[in-house]
Amino acid sequence: MIELPLLSRDAAEAEAVAAAGASPAACCGPLTRETITAADADVFARKLKALADPVRLRLVSIVAASEGQEACVCDLTEPVGLSQPTVSHHLKILTEAGILSRSKRGTWAYFRLVPGALEAIAAPLVNV
Repeated sequence: MIELPLLSRDAAEAEAVAAAGASPAACCGPLTRETITAADADVFARKLKALADPVRLRLVSIVAASEGQEACVCDLTEPVGLSQPTVSHHLKILTEAGILSRSKRGTWAYFRLVPGALEAIAAPLVNV
């Protein structure tokens, strides 16, 4: 019977690499694509923060599902069960984040999904 020394996994791997005549691998692989800049990360975070609310997610979903991806504020209060001023506050945040656009017709405000806004928010996450 031959007694073999116990090696840790790291030591065993290093020994196998050395025996094969190769150099040990770095702990991390090289980056394979460009990373997000600090300025872009700030903009991205503001947009995510605007969406990071259940009511605002529902509002975006309702607008996106509406005919022409547009809805009147009068049609948005009942589905979310909130008062008109509260819904308007959420819509203002979504508008400032560039997710919705606002147009006024008479006494009513209509909100439309900004073309490409959701795709632009998802883009930095697609290849993560």
